[in-house]
Amino acid sequence: MPPRWTKPSKPSALVATFAAALAVTGGAGAHAKDAATVAAGVTLEDLHLDIQPRSEDELARIAEVTAPTTDFSKPETFEALPGGAASVRLRQNADAFSQPSGNISFEGELDFKVGNGLFKKIWVSAPSSTLASDGLGPLYNARSCQRCHLKDGRGHPPEGPTDSNISMFLRVSVPGGPEEAEIEDFIATAPEPHYGTQLQDFSLAGLPAEGQMRIDYEEIPVTLSDGETASLRKPTYRVEDLGYGPMAADVMLSPRVAPQMIGLGLLEAIPVEDILAHADPDDADGDGISGRANVVRSVEFDVPMLGRFGLKAGAPTIRHQSAAAFDGDIGISNPLFTGAYGECTDLQAGCREAPDGRDMDKGGYEIDEVGLDLVTFYSRNLAVPERVDLDDPQVLRGKEVFYSVNCQSCHVPKFVTHRMQGRPEQSFQLIWPYSDLLLHDMGEGLADDRPEARATGREWRTAPLWGIGLTERVSGHTYFLHDGRARSILEAVLWHGGEAQAARDAVVSMPAPDRAALIRFLESL
Repeated sequence: MPPRWTKPSKPSALVATFAAALAVTGGAGAHAKDAATVAAGVTLEDLHLDIQPRSEDELARIAEVTAPTTDFSKPETFEALPGGAASVRLRQNADAFSQPSGNISFEGELDFKVGNGLFKKIWVSAPSSTLASDGLGPLYNARSCQRCHLKDGRGHPPEGPTDSNISMFLRVSVPGGPEEAEIEDFIATAPEPHYGTQLQDFSLAGLPAEGQMRIDYEEIPVTLSDGETASLRKPTYRVEDLGYGPMAADVMLSPRVAPQMIGLGLLEAIPVEDILAHADPDDADGDGISGRANVVRSVEFDVPMLGRFGLKAGAPTIRHQSAAAFDGDIGISNPLFTGAYGECTDLQAGCREAPDGRDMDKGGYEIDEVGLDLVTFYSRNLAVPERVDLDDPQVLRGKEVFYSVNCQSCHVPKFVTHRMQGRPEQSFQLIWPYSDLLLHDMGEGLADDRPEARATGREWRTAPLWGIGLTERVSGHTYFLHDGRARSILEAVLWHGGEAQAARDAVVSMPAPDRAALIRFLESL
C-alpha cells in the first residue's frame, strides 16, 4: 500500500525542533502521578495516565513556550500545528475531523479504524440474531454514537417543527439528592423521579418514549458600532407528549448539543496542575475572570477527579464520558454503567422489564471492555487539523484584538501535555486548544439554572476553539454554544455575559474592521 501521509514537511521540522528544545533531562522510566489541591479540599490526580515527572529545567522551558505572546506581527513558532505532532493536513471536505492522529503507529491506526466501526455501529433491539449489536434502549436518543456526532463534528438544534435530523437532548434533574461530602461546593441534585437524568425521545416498540423537546425562539436585536447590527435568538424550552406522567414541579432542564470530537486525547493529557494554575475562584488578580475547576466522582477510580469533558466538565476522562453516553444516549450497558435498561427509572416498570442484550461472552454487558476501550481509543485519537492563513494580515490583527479584549484569559491558547507511557500520540505535545477547561459564570442569558457537581446553573466549561472555523465544512451549519442558539461566531460572542461581559461589550463598541478581524482570526483556528 502507498505510504500514509502524516504531516507537512515544514511543520514536521518545527515539531522536531520543539521536541529538542524541551527534551527531558531527568525522570526517564519513573512513574509518578502529578497531584494538585484545589479549593474543593481534595487532592486531584491524573490517575488515568501513566506519567513521567518533569524536571525543574523542563518546567521553566515549558513556562516560557506557553507564555502569552506579545508579538502580533507574525505567527508564533509551532502555531501551525494546534495538535502538535498529532496534527494532520487539513482536508477540504467533511472528513476534516475524522482523521487519526498524525503520529499514530500502523497498529494504532488499525485500532482506530475498528473503534470507528464501533462508533458508527447501528444498535438494534434485543433479542436479535445479531448478538454483537443488540441491546438498544429500551429508551434512547440515538442508535449510534455517530448519529449525534455526525462526521465527528458539532450537533445542532431542530431547524423547524418537523426536523428530526438533530443531535440534541435535554438533561433533567431536581434539587436535592446525595451530597458528595468530600467535595466542597458540590451542589446536590437528584434524577427526576419519572424521567431520570436525561429525556429520551425514542423507545422500542411497545413502550412510550419519554417525551419530545420543543423550542420557541425570540429575536433580540443588538446594535453594534459603525452602524452594524446583529440579531440573537433567545430560546425557550418545553417538553410535550410526556410518556410517563407529569414531571416534578421543580424539574430543571438543560439543553445540550453534541460537541465536536477532535483533540480529546490531547485535552485529557494536560497536567491537572497546569489547568488549576489558571483557576482564580476569588478573582484575586482583579481582572473579573474567576475560573473554577469542576470536581466530579470518577466511576473508574471511585475518587474525586478534575472534570474535563462535557459542556459543564462533568466527566473526568474520555472513557468515563464514552461509557456514560453509551448508557444514557443509546441504552447500552458497559463495564462502567452496568444497568441493561439504560436510563429507565424505578417508575418505568415496563421499561425495566424489557428484553436486553447482555451477553456472558462480553462479561454480561452489551458492549464489553474491549469494545469500550476501542471506542475510547478512537475518540482519543481524532486529530486536530493544521491551521492555514496564519500570516494573513487580517488574521494577525484579529489575534491582537483577541488578546486586547482579554479573551485569552479563559480561552487559554497553549499547553504542553504530560510525557506518558502507552500514549505516544498525545505524549509531550505543545497544543493550542484555546480553552482553560475551567468553569466560568457566563451570565443570566446563557444560564440553564441546572447545577452539575460544582458547576452552578450559570457556569459552563470554556469551549475549546480549535477547529471552530471548520464547523460548516464538517457539520453543514454554523450553530454554536451549548444549545446551538448562536447562528454564527459573532452571535456566540454576543451571548457572552457574566465574567465575559466586558469582553463582549468591547466587541460591540470596537471599530467594525477590528470586529471583522476578530471573527476572521477565530475562523482560522
